[in-house]
Amino acid sequence: MIRPGSAEDISGYVVNLQHFSTHDGPGIRTTVFLKGCTLRCKWCCNPETIAPKPELAFNLKLCIGVKECGRCIPVCPEQALHVLDSDGKVRVNWDLCSNCGKCVEVCPSKALYHFGSAMTVTEVLAEVEQDGGFYSESGGGITLSGGECLMQPEFSAALLKEARARGLTTAIETAGNVPWKFMAMVLPYVDTMLHDYKLTDPVAHRRWTGVENTRILENFRRAYDEFPDIDFIARIPLIPGVNDDEAHIDAVLAAVLPYPNVSGLELLPYHRYGDSKYGFLGQVYALEDFTSPAPEQLARLRMRISEQFSKRNPQGLRSQ
Repeated sequence: MIRPGSAEDISGYVVNLQHFSTHDGPGIRTTVFLKGCTLRCKWCCNPETIAPKPELAFNLKLCIGVKECGRCIPVCPEQALHVLDSDGKVRVNWDLCSNCGKCVEVCPSKALYHFGSAMTVTEVLAEVEQDGGFYSESGGGITLSGGECLMQPEFSAALLKEARARGLTTAIETAGNVPWKFMAMVLPYVDTMLHDYKLTDPVAHRRWTGVENTRILENFRRAYDEFPDIDFIARIPLIPGVNDDEAHIDAVLAAVLPYPNVSGLELLPYHRYGDSKYGFLGQVYALEDFTSPAPEQLARLRMRISEQFSKRNPQGLRSQ
């Protein structure tokens, strides 16, 4: 993190900003995707957000070939680029690449590019505020996502604090696998926290995400207790054959229903939208054979959630 002066000049690593988001908190929002994640979920649809710093990506379809170009090869200090004779196009030896970015600077077709760049609080909010009219009409605002936005706690806290000062509502999306001090640094500036219960069983959680869930569950309980004014929305990324069973749904319900500031439990059906990104990063997608949940299973689980929240709060609930 770069901190040359005022809070507005704090920099963080941002992958992209997504305008007109309608599923990342109340109203119409701009979602800011930050770099860095502590989990390695096998179904991750945003692999470009996992590494903490900018990293090289390569889109073969955009490469115009060595006959027309070839500018990237001589500038690579690691000799990580070579040409395939069959099509005359560049390939990347990912084991040699150091992410220096020299090839990105000379690639005219943008086949070589970076996932992520440093942005200041001021730069991010300048783009976020372009949609100010939509926020006021819909009750929307800014949402920080990732990756794990709490892996950049100083930047996230400064960004949300300044956003609030400018009259924007704030939200974060988090998996909760961070030191509590990171969460405590950011939550004072959060209106809505969307948080994932990926798996409740610690052994299964480690198998599918790479880590156990003890710290995650404790962080969520502590957040509910210490920040009663935040609107907490629990979510389950629903993966067929992994966590789409009623036992998991019931375990999450048992964890959240005692807390009145947890206003709902949403199901996020698995999708394959991020498949191509793995190839751009020279990686292989782990769940190639997985499909989206069956509509009838999704409807049944959502009904189960609605029934339980209705018993707790007959006046209204949020479940999807």
